[in-house]
Amino acid sequence: MSDLGDHHRRLERMYLTRATINEYFRPEISVGDGTAEIRIAVRPDFFHAAGAVHGAVYFKAMDDAAFFAANSRVEEVFVLTTGFSLHLLRPVTEGVLVATGKLVNATPRLLIADAELTDDRGRLVARGTGSFMPSRIALASIPGYAD
Repeated sequence: MSDLGDHHRRLERMYLTRATINEYFRPEISVGDGTAEIRIAVRPDFFHAAGAVHGAVYFKAMDDAAFFAANSRVEEVFVLTTGFSLHLLRPVTEGVLVATGKLVNATPRLLIADAELTDDRGRLVARGTGSFMPSRIALASIPGYAD
């Protein structure tokens, strides 16, 4: 496959139509060349006991953004998260979480992507870095990507 734009649209479609966990989170996605953005509207059912968004939602948004930034440059196979370091900086109780992923290093066996999470006022609420490796799962074999 040589059209990166087509590859990016296929990744977006795969994420929105085949990742059934997204039925709960209801994210939006945009994939670019070495970048990705995930948007998730804050809902009360995301809150921990103290009334703010649970860190699991932060992780989901940031891991997805970093993952798709990495997979945006890998056209043949699905990449896998091998590690993710997350720093929670401030609580969020309303609005939209915006996770931005950026590929910062790529070798044939390992990709590193940074992620930032902001609220809809542009305030940084978390930062993270993920490591990813190409799998043996052909993207062309995954419904949603291949359709």
